[in-house]
Amino acid sequence: MLSPYVSAIISFFIPGLGQICKGEIIKGIILFIIAAIIFIVLKTYLTQNIGLIYIYNLFTAYEAYRGKLNG
Repeated sequence: MLSPYVSAIISFFIPGLGQICKGEIIKGIILFIIAAIIFIVLKTYLTQNIGLIYIYNLFTAYEAYRGKLNG
């Protein structure tokens, strides 16, 4: 098991991966799919405001940090 800090850092860069590493497989996959959808929509329609994806990345990092701890 990873520490909450490492999971949060991983999940910030690849949303959902921190949750998957902590054993929350379904939650991690769902968060990754949502991140992909948000990225595609922002990239397609709001090319000037792509920074909004970082708000979602912070959310997934926080979720990985506070998620299931040690089983």
